Amino acid sequence: MKTFTLKCSRSNALFALVVLSFLLVIFPSALLSGKEIQSDPVIGRDIMVSMRDGVKLATDVYLPSKEGKVIEGKYPVILTRLPYNKDGCKGYAPFFAKNGYVFVAQDTRGCFKSEGEWHMLTDDGVDGVDTAAWIAKQPWSNGEIGMMGTSYFGGTQHAMAMAKAPQLKTVIPVDAMSNLGHASMRYGGAFELRFWNWIINNAGSASRQAKDPGVATALKQMAAQRKSYLMQLPLRRGTTPLKLTPDHESWLVEGMKNGANNDFWKQNNVIDYPQDYKDIPVYLVGGWYDSWASNTTANYMALTPAIKGPVYLIMGPWIHNGQAGSAHGQVDFGGNAAIAKPLDWRLQWFDHWLKGKGEAVGKAAPFKSKVRIFVMGQGDGHKTKAGKLFHGGSWRNEQEWPLARTKYTAYYLQSDGGLATEKSELGQTSTSFEFDPKNPVPTIGGNISSGEGILIAGAYDQRGGKHVWNWQKPIPLSARNDVLVFETEPLKQDVEVTGEIEVNLWASSSALDTDFTAKLIDVYPPTKDFPEGFDLSIGDGIIRARFRDSLKEEKLMKPGEVYPMTIKLYPTSNVFKKGHRIRVDISSSNFPRFDVNPNTGEPLNDNRRVQTAINTVHMDAEHPSHILLPIVPISK
Repeated sequence: MKTFTLKCSRSNALFALVVLSFLLVIFPSALLSGKEIQSDPVIGRDIMVSMRDGVKLATDVYLPSKEGKVIEGKYPVILTRLPYNKDGCKGYAPFFAKNGYVFVAQDTRGCFKSEGEWHMLTDDGVDGVDTAAWIAKQPWSNGEIGMMGTSYFGGTQHAMAMAKAPQLKTVIPVDAMSNLGHASMRYGGAFELRFWNWIINNAGSASRQAKDPGVATALKQMAAQRKSYLMQLPLRRGTTPLKLTPDHESWLVEGMKNGANNDFWKQNNVIDYPQDYKDIPVYLVGGWYDSWASNTTANYMALTPAIKGPVYLIMGPWIHNGQAGSAHGQVDFGGNAAIAKPLDWRLQWFDHWLKGKGEAVGKAAPFKSKVRIFVMGQGDGHKTKAGKLFHGGSWRNEQEWPLARTKYTAYYLQSDGGLATEKSELGQTSTSFEFDPKNPVPTIGGNISSGEGILIAGAYDQRGGKHVWNWQKPIPLSARNDVLVFETEPLKQDVEVTGEIEVNLWASSSALDTDFTAKLIDVYPPTKDFPEGFDLSIGDGIIRARFRDSLKEEKLMKPGEVYPMTIKLYPTSNVFKKGHRIRVDISSSNFPRFDVNPNTGEPLNDNRRVQTAINTVHMDAEHPSHILLPIVPISK
């Protein structure tokens, strides 16, 4: 792989343009087809591209070549912008260069070799526009750009699309960051602590201050002790080694303080501002156990009526960035759950929209239909050779999301712990429990990313063990006194639940503010392989009571007063098989998935006290608490 390095951080991008133009002039021309481009690309490394404010961003350019020489011509460009070190793209960038594209990888502002201060996504729209304009001026560019990337650099795609970069022609946001005030960062007003973990882990490597060895050592030491720091929340400015990287500290303190879906979270808010999105083909990729699953389906619902697109959606049984896997957590979904050759299907998409060739889009998996979902739960539940539960499942093509044939069915919480489609006829029936913030319900699996060291991702039996750092004993969560369990009788037939899910509670508390959590569980009966059964978590959610009426406005409770509250769970597609039970667990914490409510009503991320709350769930005729399940008729 031939490499040239441009040391031009003190000059403008014209120098890079001159050098690249020279290379293109002196090397002979060749055909542009992927079959002709077999050798490794020629790479321009660390080109410092100037933004409108003078900040320069480190950029690598992978040029198609043959026999070590650049192939003269103008190409469509695949762009990826990321805060995780652009050097990581060298594993797949050559694939696109060999198939007739120029691949451009860029460190986002304030990260690794790029100048400036890092801010969570807020600079990435403008910086993306400026980068696209620079690309369009290069002699190797035909002025058309497609973007790809996962997680944060899925978010940079949304940012660029909402900034309407003229050269941007299509995007493939995978498990992408968006709608930060709705879910996956602030969720029902609670803060997802995986982003506390993300900041703590990344500050010591990605920040510009970490170029100083002493600073890097201090920040990495903090990361190594993050479980201990986690128990000392809230995080206050200037009180931890994080003060050594002020941009990271500032964002985290403000992010944990801003519970409302306000302007702090406006960047990448596709749900509330779909009209800002550029009208281009969009391929949304997500997973039922991904941390951004709720926003992936929400983006499809927001963008489909707002742009011509077209907008495609695929949802598998995956964890974050897990499309190539078929087993996630303690559960195996079958070999067909994985998408094989992940670069190939991206290439097919780009060939269609950037080169006008190829017939895969609209005719072959994974593009055969606008919506493609993996329906989990059709396996027999045996233990695999790897010791996992075989939950199984299969792919299905659909035409919309949510599905038009859905029958929304309320399953009501019963005072005896039952879950039934009939409302309770009892009067003034309720169940109370004690919520102690110093002893929160531990998180076991679920929609997790960036959880290294404190969280595990995917499908798990809701039982403790050595894999759960804050619940080491093999005790089921259902045994806890602060977890209310409601479940159906063993099902007499298979029940498919596919779509968006919510729990509607009537609840009260002794506190001014508290949380209520909900979790949907597929309860396997005892078998020879799993003699205690298997309580498989399907999805969960939370509501911070002060945001019960609106995510935009805080309103404390009056102790003892009953309030309606809606908990939005992550979307799913799962078949609860005959003989299984559908279960809903209600509590007031899920730690460290979410920050723990101190129950004091103090300002967010600024409490000095904690207190135990007596929380009550009401389930009588006047207060029919229930889960609303999207039931899809099963074809005979």
